[in-house]
Amino acid sequence: MKVILKKDFDTLGKIGEIVDVKRGYARNFLIPKGIVLTADDKNIKILAAEQQRSELKLSKDKKIAEKLAEKLDGVSCTATVKVGEEDKVFGSVTTQEIADLLKDKGFEIDRKKISLDEPIKALGIYTIPIKLHAEVEAKIKLWVVKE
Repeated sequence: MKVILKKDFDTLGKIGEIVDVKRGYARNFLIPKGIVLTADDKNIKILAAEQQRSELKLSKDKKIAEKLAEKLDGVSCTATVKVGEEDKVFGSVTTQEIADLLKDKGFEIDRKKISLDEPIKALGIYTIPIKLHAEVEAKIKLWVVKE
Protein backbone atom coordinates (compact mmCIF):
# COMPACT_ATOMS: atom_id res chain seq x y z
CA MET A 1 0.00 0.00 0.00
CA LYS A 2 1.37 3.41 -0.94
CA VAL A 3 1.17 6.12 1.73
CA ILE A 4 2.29 9.73 2.14
CA LEU A 5 4.25 10.57 5.30
CA LYS A 6 2.74 13.46 7.29
CA LYS A 7 5.57 13.37 9.84
CA ASP A 8 9.21 12.32 9.83
CA PHE A 9 9.40 8.66 10.81
CA ASP A 10 12.78 7.02 11.47
CA THR A 11 12.12 3.67 9.78
CA LEU A 12 10.13 5.02 6.81
CA GLY A 13 11.47 8.40 5.73
CA LYS A 14 10.94 12.15 5.76
CA ILE A 15 7.77 14.21 5.67
CA GLY A 16 6.10 14.33 2.25
CA GLU A 17 7.67 11.16 0.87
CA ILE A 18 5.53 8.49 -0.72
CA VAL A 19 6.50 5.05 0.61
CA ASP A 20 5.21 1.52 0.20
CA VAL A 21 4.21 -0.30 3.41
CA LYS A 22 2.19 -3.39 4.24
CA ARG A 23 -1.56 -2.81 4.30
CA GLY A 24 -2.03 -3.98 7.91
CA TYR A 25 0.82 -1.82 9.21
CA ALA A 26 -0.71 1.23 7.53
CA ARG A 27 -4.32 0.60 8.60
CA ASN A 28 -3.64 -0.57 12.15
CA PHE A 29 -0.75 1.67 13.18
CA LEU A 30 0.31 4.47 10.84
CA ILE A 31 -3.08 5.92 9.82
CA PRO A 32 -4.65 5.89 13.34
CA LYS A 33 -1.55 7.61 14.79
CA GLY A 34 -1.77 10.32 12.09
CA ILE A 35 1.66 9.54 10.68
CA VAL A 36 0.52 8.86 7.10
CA LEU A 37 -2.24 9.44 4.56
CA THR A 38 -3.21 7.06 1.80
CA ALA A 39 -1.52 8.00 -1.46
CA ASP A 40 -4.57 8.72 -3.62
CA ASP A 41 -4.87 11.54 -6.16
CA LYS A 42 -6.65 13.91 -3.76
CA ASN A 43 -4.02 13.57 -1.01
CA ILE A 44 -1.15 13.89 -3.49
CA LYS A 45 -2.59 17.22 -4.73
CA ILE A 46 -3.05 18.43 -1.14
CA LEU A 47 0.55 17.45 -0.37
CA ALA A 48 1.86 19.33 -3.40
CA ALA A 49 -0.04 22.47 -2.36
CA GLU A 50 1.25 22.23 1.23
CA GLN A 51 4.83 21.80 0.02
CA GLN A 52 4.52 24.89 -2.16
CA ARG A 53 3.17 26.90 0.78
CA SER A 54 5.90 25.71 3.09
CA GLU A 55 8.63 26.47 0.52
CA LEU A 56 7.27 30.02 0.09
CA LYS A 57 7.20 30.49 3.85
CA LEU A 58 10.75 29.17 4.22
CA SER A 59 12.05 31.47 1.48
CA LYS A 60 10.32 34.48 3.11
CA ASP A 61 11.76 33.56 6.50
CA LYS A 62 15.21 33.18 4.97
CA LYS A 63 15.04 36.59 3.31
CA ILE A 64 13.97 38.22 6.58
CA ALA A 65 16.80 36.44 8.40
CA GLU A 66 19.34 37.57 5.77
CA LYS A 67 18.26 41.21 6.17
CA LEU A 68 18.56 40.93 9.95
CA ALA A 69 21.97 39.27 9.59
CA GLU A 70 23.22 42.20 7.48
CA LYS A 71 22.18 44.61 10.24
CA LEU A 72 23.64 42.44 13.02
CA ASP A 73 27.05 41.84 11.40
CA GLY A 74 28.34 45.28 12.33
CA VAL A 75 26.98 45.32 15.89
CA SER A 76 29.21 45.24 18.93
CA CYS A 77 28.02 45.05 22.53
CA THR A 78 29.79 45.69 25.79
CA ALA A 79 29.14 43.57 28.86
CA THR A 80 30.43 45.01 32.11
CA VAL A 81 31.14 42.42 34.77
CA LYS A 82 32.39 42.44 38.33
CA VAL A 83 35.91 41.14 38.72
CA GLY A 84 38.04 40.09 41.65
CA GLU A 85 41.75 39.71 42.13
CA GLU A 86 43.80 39.19 38.96
CA ASP A 87 40.76 40.12 36.84
CA LYS A 88 38.88 36.94 37.74
CA VAL A 89 35.23 37.33 36.64
CA PHE A 90 32.47 36.65 39.17
CA GLY A 91 29.90 34.44 37.43
CA SER A 92 29.74 34.46 33.65
CA VAL A 93 28.19 36.20 30.66
CA THR A 94 25.23 34.11 29.49
CA THR A 95 23.10 34.05 26.36
CA GLN A 96 20.31 35.83 28.23
CA GLU A 97 22.62 38.74 29.06
CA ILE A 98 23.73 38.93 25.41
CA ALA A 99 20.08 38.92 24.30
CA ASP A 100 19.37 41.77 26.73
CA LEU A 101 22.33 43.75 25.38
CA LEU A 102 21.03 43.25 21.84
CA LYS A 103 17.54 44.31 22.96
CA ASP A 104 19.05 47.58 24.23
CA LYS A 105 20.48 48.08 20.74
CA GLY A 106 17.05 47.50 19.18
CA PHE A 107 17.30 43.84 18.12
CA GLU A 108 14.77 41.29 19.41
CA ILE A 109 16.80 38.06 19.39
CA ASP A 110 15.72 34.95 21.28
CA ARG A 111 18.44 33.72 23.63
CA LYS A 112 18.11 30.21 22.19
CA LYS A 113 19.40 31.49 18.83
CA ILE A 114 22.63 32.72 20.43
CA SER A 115 25.10 29.86 20.42
CA LEU A 116 27.83 29.76 23.02
CA ASP A 117 29.93 26.64 23.43
CA GLU A 118 30.39 27.51 27.08
CA PRO A 119 29.57 30.56 29.22
CA ILE A 120 32.05 33.42 28.97
CA LYS A 121 34.11 33.60 32.16
CA ALA A 122 37.00 35.89 31.19
CA LEU A 123 37.58 39.45 30.07
CA GLY A 124 38.21 40.04 26.39
CA ILE A 125 36.68 40.36 22.93
CA TYR A 126 34.52 37.53 21.62
CA THR A 127 32.82 36.81 18.31
CA ILE A 128 29.37 35.42 19.07
CA PRO A 129 27.47 33.47 16.37
CA ILE A 130 23.69 33.92 16.19
CA LYS A 131 21.69 31.31 14.28
CA LEU A 132 18.83 33.28 12.70
CA HIS A 133 17.70 30.58 10.26
CA ALA A 134 18.80 27.08 9.33
CA GLU A 135 21.00 28.56 6.60
CA VAL A 136 21.67 32.08 7.95
CA GLU A 137 24.09 32.94 10.74
CA ALA A 138 25.18 36.37 11.93
CA LYS A 139 28.19 37.23 14.08
CA ILE A 140 28.42 40.02 16.62
CA LYS A 141 31.33 41.29 18.69
CA LEU A 142 31.06 41.13 22.45
CA TRP A 143 33.42 43.12 24.62
CA VAL A 144 33.64 41.83 28.17
CA VAL A 145 35.09 44.56 30.40
CA LYS A 146 35.36 45.14 34.14
CA GLU A 147 33.20 47.65 36.01
